[in-house]
Amino acid sequence: MAEQLKPEIFELNNGTMRVKVTNYGCTITSLLVPDKYGNLADVVLGFDSLEAYLGGNARYFGCIVGRVANRIKDGKFSLNGVQYSLPVNNHPNSLHGGNKGFDKVVWEVIDYKEGENPAISFRYHCHDGEEGYPGDVIATATYTLTSSTTLRLDMEAVPHSKPTPISLAQHTYWNLAGHNSGDVLEHTAQIWASHYTPVDHTSIPTGEILPVKDTPFDFTTEKKIGASISEVPGLGYDHNYVLDSKEEKLGLKHAAKIKDPSSSRVLDLWTDAPGVQFYTANYVNGVTGKAGAVYEKHSGVCLETQGFPDAINQPNFPSVVVQPGEKYSHTMLFEFSVAV
Repeated sequence: MAEQLKPEIFELNNGTMRVKVTNYGCTITSLLVPDKYGNLADVVLGFDSLEAYLGGNARYFGCIVGRVANRIKDGKFSLNGVQYSLPVNNHPNSLHGGNKGFDKVVWEVIDYKEGENPAISFRYHCHDGEEGYPGDVIATATYTLTSSTTLRLDMEAVPHSKPTPISLAQHTYWNLAGHNSGDVLEHTAQIWASHYTPVDHTSIPTGEILPVKDTPFDFTTEKKIGASISEVPGLGYDHNYVLDSKEEKLGLKHAAKIKDPSSSRVLDLWTDAPGVQFYTANYVNGVTGKAGAVYEKHSGVCLETQGFPDAINQPNFPSVVVQPGEKYSHTMLFEFSVAV
């Protein structure tokens, strides 16, 4: 049984970039990349010990979330005439797979190799009825350092007995100046999306797909994350962007580019998912992380490529339902560089 597996931390190191991941939630606990002077810094929010992740205050730091990422309205959906109820863990909705989603289970390590392109693969067997979802699902996730400063994540999931919604997302909080360097409001962001899905007061999409033009949600050209954040209802950005297909690499769409002016570190994100949740750590508040750093609101930015939130209840959104024997797949490429 997967539950009897032991949580451990593993390292991928190619000499330039060092990534630590744990089989608990497939979580990235640390990622070191060089700045313009070659100095390494850890650019992900997180904790020094596994116990802190297991303790439940992790705010989804660094993990893979599922069976369905993001929110499902009122924790309910209907599929093939059957009504399903999920845990309401983000009142009044279900968030990131429920009380014990993919982020809070120990995955089996099925492959781990070092060398020039170090990689690690994890597998999790999610059972019928787990967190209210129908059918057995076998999920796998592989992290690979594909070049000196590129991390690739390949996620797959196959339902074995019943059709089910599946939408996995990677939930790292990035701060390119270093995890302990304060807020990311001076970082710039560019998102390759001319539309977004507006939400109601509980962060559930209204079903509309609206242009970002002339709104605070417009990141079609590079701008500071903090430039218009005060105009966003609520505490900041926590919105799904509808990705365009303007630039591609290896069959993946350019989703976003984040830059930190102080270190000149740049993160380019590529994906084959239809959307990306742009989230500015609005609910992080006084969390003590690595080396005693205290993380506050806006101390990181999440770029969660995904199926659209609440897609299972929104007929005009791309479907997230996967049939038995079909394969869900989702790839992300995190490409680090230095601005010149």
